Amino acid sequence: MRVSGQGAKEIAKKLTKREDFTPRYSYLTSVYDKKDDLIDESIVVYFQAPHSFTAEDIVEFQCHGGIVVASIILEEVIHCGARLANPGEFSKRAFLNGRIDLCEAEAIAKLIETKSIDSAKILARQMKGELKDFVYKIREDLIEILAFVEVNIDYAEEDLPPDLVHQISDKLSNLSLLLKTTYDSSKKREGLIEGFRVAIVGKPNVGKSSLLNSLLNYDRAIISEIAGTTRDTIEEEIRIGTHLIKIVDTAGIREANDDIEKIGVQRSKIAIESADIVIALFDNSRVMDGEDELILDIIKNHSKDRHVIKVLNKIDLPKRFNSKNLDDFIQITCKKNSDLVVEKLKKILDFIGQDDSLILTSKRQMLAVKSTYEEIILSKNVLNEGELELFAFHINEAISSITKITKNFERDEILDKMFGSFCLGK
Repeated sequence: MRVSGQGAKEIAKKLTKREDFTPRYSYLTSVYDKKDDLIDESIVVYFQAPHSFTAEDIVEFQCHGGIVVASIILEEVIHCGARLANPGEFSKRAFLNGRIDLCEAEAIAKLIETKSIDSAKILARQMKGELKDFVYKIREDLIEILAFVEVNIDYAEEDLPPDLVHQISDKLSNLSLLLKTTYDSSKKREGLIEGFRVAIVGKPNVGKSSLLNSLLNYDRAIISEIAGTTRDTIEEEIRIGTHLIKIVDTAGIREANDDIEKIGVQRSKIAIESADIVIALFDNSRVMDGEDELILDIIKNHSKDRHVIKVLNKIDLPKRFNSKNLDDFIQITCKKNSDLVVEKLKKILDFIGQDDSLILTSKRQMLAVKSTYEEIILSKNVLNEGELELFAFHINEAISSITKITKNFERDEILDKMFGSFCLGK
């Protein structure tokens, strides 16, 4: 149990009847209630401001496990003048007191909720300041460029020296390349934070639901011989190796006859476009037909920059499928075993996860980097035309955009909304 604020130490002294606490020492001490009755024997640690998470005085009570003892100590702490913290208030105080910046606060919030080993490692790096260093470098380079130009704005009748224009243009090119590379790489690796999306697609009755059930190791989807049994997408989360994936079983893709099935087919196409990996399933026991061709066309047109795994199912049945139309396919009987699909998925996911370069972990960070990149491109265009005032405007906008990743917002309600998503006590 943590107590933060000016009165934290005094509350600890009242409850333990100790004269004082040496900062960062652990004390095994008795804890009493307002009637001087013994509550518990706890470990109490005092962190003196600013050397604490919130940069305020903090006292930690490490009591024995269970709800009752902790509840009694909590009541006594409140009786001594404390109040319950709002969701995210400890992190909000740490931010307002300059202990952490916005990107570190976002990393803490996501780290609390993460289910993925990959994302935990990435977020830990952000908490150590990796993104802050990236933002600082971009900002410093832009300020340096702005300083060169603003000096010359007062002498507008004189053109900038050609070599200076060339140096600024080169530096802007390098910055724009860095921003674009970081943005594109982060888009491709979003699954490391949120979980990779894997869509299972194919015509009706090729075994999509059976494959889903096999991967999950339980019967999640209804299986029948009736074509079109799955009318909507089904989503489930599973872990493969160190990776969290959201696997989507889609409705069979074909020229649907009824309106409900048409909606399901349309959602299947959307699932392909939003997936990181597509598993295209075909039936070994049936002759390849126009519906299979439709699947291949949809994959070709809707799975750009996505990994595609082609799977020939039901290989325990007599072969009728013309598999020469499929290159690099996996052969399985998913009702019996899907290990080859799991191995292929793991290989792809491990390959994506090998890149240890900086990754942006929120939509807000992505938008800030994209906006900075766009302002730099605009500034390069007007620099070549000699419009120094307009150039300075775009550089200022770029600085403002990139700084939003780490610095304060002006409106308190935005901060309350952001930190309100944290869990209680953090």
